[in-house]
Parts: sequence; structure tokens; C-alpha cells
Amino acid sequence: MEKYIEDFLKEHGMCHIATAGKNCVPHVVPVSYIYCNGKVYISTDYETKKLRNLKENPKAAVVVDDINPNRGVLIWGKASIIEKGEEYRKLYKIFYEKFEWVRLNPWKEGEAPFIRIEPSGFSSWGLK
Repeated sequence: MEKYIEDFLKEHGMCHIATAGKNCVPHVVPVSYIYCNGKVYISTDYETKKLRNLKENPKAAVVVDDINPNRGVLIWGKASIIEKGEEYRKLYKIFYEKFEWVRLNPWKEGEAPFIRIEPSGFSSWGLK
């Protein structure tokens, strides 16, 4: 992925994630994310439809975009769930530093998972 695309992804904090469970019905929601080491990380709760869908079907896509000017990035790939451990603690620290809503409503390891999306492809528009 070109540096200008990675820079765009690092500048933003909101995206839309698309998932579909075994029923193949699309589900798209806005979420907070970080882009780090070539992967997209999303915070979520255990009771969410997106997490249930990903447990049934690990394929996901995210869109990070701006309206004016019209530009963005679509990333698709395989998702995995991070619930505990060193990677979890590092992600939590980054989310805590980046997002005020995390500082206002902190949680402990094991109370809410992160979703990691390993990109298998991407498309971009309006960048460069």
C-alpha cells in the first residue's frame, strides 16, 4: 500500500465496517478504528451484530472516506478477534490516547474485544 494511502488511513479515526454472517445479509455500521502495522483495528462490544457476524464469517470490509473532497479507501480482508494479551494491551493504550470517548468510559482487558482486519485487497479514490 502506498504511503499516501497509509497516511490518509492514519489521519482518520472513523470508518464503516461491513460484515455478513452465515446468512450473507450485509450489516454496515460506523466504528472507531486505528490503522497500525498494515492492519485495521476496531473496538467493539461482545453483544454487537458485527462481532456475531465475524464469528460466523470472518470476511469484512471497511471504508474510510471524506465527502468534500470526495476521497477514500476501501479495504477488505479476514478479521480476527483479540480479547486478551500483550497485543490487546498495546491496542487499548493506542485507543485510549487517540479517542476521548475511551478515556471517558474506560474498560478492562477482557471486557470488550478488538477486531483486527488483515487486508487482502484495497481500492482508493481521490487521493494523491
